[in-house]
Amino acid sequence: MAHSHHHHHDHSHDHHHHSGNILVKIAQALHLPGFTHDHSHHDLAADRAFLDNRLAVRTVWIALVALGLTTALQIVIYIASGSVALLADTVHNLGDALNSIPLLFAFYIARRAANKRYTYGYGRLEDIAGVFIVISIGFSAAYIIYESVQRLLNPLPLANLEWIALASLVGFVGNELVALMQIRVGRRIGSDAMIADGQHALIDGLTSLAVLIAVIGALIGAPILDPIVGVVIGIAIVGITWNAIKAVWYRMMDAVDPHLVEHVEAHALGLDGVLAIETLRLRWVGHRMYGVVKIAVSADTTLAESQLLVAAVQREARLVIPQLEELTVELRFVLQPPPQTPPPK
Repeated sequence: MAHSHHHHHDHSHDHHHHSGNILVKIAQALHLPGFTHDHSHHDLAADRAFLDNRLAVRTVWIALVALGLTTALQIVIYIASGSVALLADTVHNLGDALNSIPLLFAFYIARRAANKRYTYGYGRLEDIAGVFIVISIGFSAAYIIYESVQRLLNPLPLANLEWIALASLVGFVGNELVALMQIRVGRRIGSDAMIADGQHALIDGLTSLAVLIAVIGALIGAPILDPIVGVVIGIAIVGITWNAIKAVWYRMMDAVDPHLVEHVEAHALGLDGVLAIETLRLRWVGHRMYGVVKIAVSADTTLAESQLLVAAVQREARLVIPQLEELTVELRFVLQPPPQTPPPK
């Protein structure tokens, strides 16, 4: 395990992004996953998949509880007030809380060992959970737009405005905390499904805040603002749906970020003895990455040198991709060095 000591850099860049952000301070005080400053477990490279999975499960549970409580409070206030903007927000938060369930299921099943049928294990289930999340985001957008248009046609007065304002603020803080946590942890472990869920919660926080506009509308004698805000929220969620569809489609199609491929190639080409990279294939299985690389080396390379070179390529690749589970390195021995041209894009 020669590569283990290199892992410390993989998420350290996260910690200063929002250093001044009050929500981050709260998250750190609550010791939410992704906001504590412990790097100690990164020495255990072999256990990384297990630790990532445990972090993922803990994050999703916290998200589920936080959004569940937020939604319960908002339902009570909606019944008391009749605000369609608040209903839109509440339905959305409920959808978000329910989104956590397929994600939790996927992370729990992913702990199972690979077997003769599922030789890559069960990590792909995470991408299937992503499909359910996308469907639920799309459904909530359609429902909110429908309800808001109904209310535009049949306006109703709002009651208990101060309660609606409170529900709006609760929804905002709850969602933003969950979003920051899920996006951070999702990036750290390489889970697109979790990032999609977090981005969804990020917009939800803003939609919760938009409910305040409906309250102001009622106060200044413009109740029409309530359904208008509902429609705007619905349209914003259509945008999130599209981004989430793209992310999940890429995962399903084994797409990876082209920069990642170029980065690994550049690192490998920098090693003494690597003449050319002939092919490099990478794929995600859940939030772990697998790859195959074929490199050209000189025909007079000894067996010992070959083994060192394979280990060096694997080590460089892990520097670039902390989530790398396995990289198979194939060597092709060539008689004369091929001309040094960059590999075709």
